[in-house]
Amino acid sequence: MSTPKIPDPGLLIISILSARWDECWPDMLHELEAKFGPADGVSEVFPFDHTGYYDAELGTPITRRLIEFETLRPLDELADIKLFTNSLEAKYGEPGKRMFNLDPGFITVQRLVLATGKNFSHRIYLHDGIWADLTMIWQKKQWVEFPWTFPDYAGEDMKTRLTKLRQSYKNKLNKQKD
Repeated sequence: MSTPKIPDPGLLIISILSARWDECWPDMLHELEAKFGPADGVSEVFPFDHTGYYDAELGTPITRRLIEFETLRPLDELADIKLFTNSLEAKYGEPGKRMFNLDPGFITVQRLVLATGKNFSHRIYLHDGIWADLTMIWQKKQWVEFPWTFPDYAGEDMKTRLTKLRQSYKNKLNKQKD
């Protein structure tokens, strides 16, 4: 029999896609920090050009930022975090269009899990219409993608960024355990 144990908290990251940074930044960052605490790192804006899926809704050219938060959070908060980010998208959006797309997730030593409102064969239901997407795992000192991993996450640039975030997570976790 296995003995249930609460897992270590995760590093909350949020990927933001937008073509209208001048209209939403830094107000959106302030709202995210009011909810999740101080950001410990905010990336520069970098290209998002792996798909045209969001072009009609978000406009072009779409770019991305990654935010990591200072405080590690319990993993079972993921669905509630996604529900909050959905509410921000709606608050700043117009009917049928968003100003930005917020994709929250957790980095742990073992994996990257993103939250989504869309079901698929490999996703695990959390609650209130939110699913957990096992996006990549850490194996043999590198990120390993799956057939369903989004192409932009499977790219080397993103893997390099995620490796730095994973190291930041490990440092925070070690400080927390001291």
